[in-house]
Amino acid sequence: MIWKLSLTGIKSRFKDYLVLFSGLIVASMIFYMFLTLAINPAFLKNNAGILENNLLTYIFGFGIVLLLIITVVYLVYANTFLLSMRKHDYGMFLTLGAKSSRIGLLIFCETIITGMLAAALGIILGFGLTAIVGHLLISRLGLVIAHFQVLLPSAILGTLVFFAIVFLLGALRNVYKLTHTKVIDLLHEDQEPVKFKQRPVLHSLEAVLGIVLLAAGYWIMQKHGLDPFNVIPVALVTIVAGSYFVLNSLFTAIISSLIKRHSFSYHGLRMFTLGQLKFRLHDYTKILTVISLLFALALGAITVGLNFNSEKEMAKSSIYYDATIISKSSDVQKELAKVSIKSKQTYHYIETKRDLYFNQAEFKNQPIKAVESRGQGDNLTWTEKTLPTSQLDRAKTETNNEFGNLLPNGIAKKIHLVSAARLAKVKGQQKFISLIRVNDFDKDFPVLLKIEQLQNKETPAFNTVYTSSKPYSYQGILGIISGFEFMGFFLGLAFLTMLASTLMFKVLSSAASDKLRYQMLFKIGTRWQVLKQSVAEEIGTLFLIPGVLGIIDVLFGLQLFRTILLRPYTGIWLPFTIFIVLYFFYYVLTVHLYEKIVLAKN
Repeated sequence: MIWKLSLTGIKSRFKDYLVLFSGLIVASMIFYMFLTLAINPAFLKNNAGILENNLLTYIFGFGIVLLLIITVVYLVYANTFLLSMRKHDYGMFLTLGAKSSRIGLLIFCETIITGMLAAALGIILGFGLTAIVGHLLISRLGLVIAHFQVLLPSAILGTLVFFAIVFLLGALRNVYKLTHTKVIDLLHEDQEPVKFKQRPVLHSLEAVLGIVLLAAGYWIMQKHGLDPFNVIPVALVTIVAGSYFVLNSLFTAIISSLIKRHSFSYHGLRMFTLGQLKFRLHDYTKILTVISLLFALALGAITVGLNFNSEKEMAKSSIYYDATIISKSSDVQKELAKVSIKSKQTYHYIETKRDLYFNQAEFKNQPIKAVESRGQGDNLTWTEKTLPTSQLDRAKTETNNEFGNLLPNGIAKKIHLVSAARLAKVKGQQKFISLIRVNDFDKDFPVLLKIEQLQNKETPAFNTVYTSSKPYSYQGILGIISGFEFMGFFLGLAFLTMLASTLMFKVLSSAASDKLRYQMLFKIGTRWQVLKQSVAEEIGTLFLIPGVLGIIDVLFGLQLFRTILLRPYTGIWLPFTIFIVLYFFYYVLTVHLYEKIVLAKN
């Protein structure tokens, strides 16, 4: 009977549960994807030889921890929303003689069914998401993985266990709250007025303290010389406290000031809207603080994730030659025929036990080139330079070291530039080296990497050249970028879904009690269009305030990434545009659902 009542309750409020489901499904879907990528045995086995210390595992592991924290916060609000939707029904059941223990079991079942159903659907959708993201990530890394597991039993089990534990704790919390609430409160809690006391002195102090704390948090995030592990906790505390005080006092004071300006407030329904907002902001202070932080985390994750892509250009620009060729084997020559060569410089030399002898004449028409960095911070640029031939064989000079890094045994042995006549008299192994540049490095990168790997297997001394080559370095950067790019984007998406849903839950939870006020306004002659405008302005303000605070947090917070991102603000318009569009979609959806409740014509 209890299970039947639980299923009937969910079915009767399916539209309300749909909003809740969407956030839970996205959370479980992304959680499963992160877990699968972090512990996939085939992916790790192929990845281990390229990325040192399984960096991608750490990246996605870090993403799992962040997602875990935000999911717990989200589920707390989601469970509160679930309980608020059913409080009146539970009160009615108790009034009709049902035992509180049976009602407690009823809400326990509803919470568990809702959570596990969403987790199961999220995991199923996660299979498809993991397949797409895994394919994109593997393609970006240039890996060949035959048995990448999309359906990973350990990831399925881990996701189910995590959500089961969280929903079990949530269900127990709901049962405790229900069984310790009086029946009269269950029936009429949504009709209790919000208590708001005018304390101008205290609120003024709060406003000043809030601004000071926010300014302190933003200031400390710009101090590049400080340890990020010390900056983050301090900034987190000051910004959280500052946001809370500002929301609780400053915005309320602004609205009070607008109410007193009769030329402004006596226009249309502004007085009613401002009054609603004044009490809303006081009642919503905690949740708006959380929303502003989630907004900053979500937008920051997407911005930083997409910004890592710009680091690819730095990796390509910091090394002049695209590849080094030292082998004439058929395998290398076969691969070399696949690339479009832009320039090729070949030098012949003789290697002895301790020395490398080059024909100096070969450097006359094809001098060795390199790149050097200029500027600082955002103004850092890479410029081409020609190494002076006269210093190539001058030991312990910068030029000699740069040239030696291009040669197998170039650092271990002494380099000599001699005439052709003298070179003919030197006895040793005759070798050559070709330095090539291609027309399109992005296109030819996988082939160039394969050429370098083939030569590394043929000649052990080539290893130092291989590990400092452009394809190898680019491969490493690509792995880091791809990991952060995907993690940032999907974490941001999950954060956005949960923060917008949380705010939506909070607004819709109070819709039933607001309905009476809107109905009274309509009965005294207010037009529907004016009422709809009031709803749009009121909810728009509730969405706008944490959004603005979140954007300011992100603009200052990006300073923390200057140590790992060359240009953290490059292309910032793109993630901001994507995020604002998605956030606006949730605002429109919330307004639509709220209007359906408070402006119902019956």
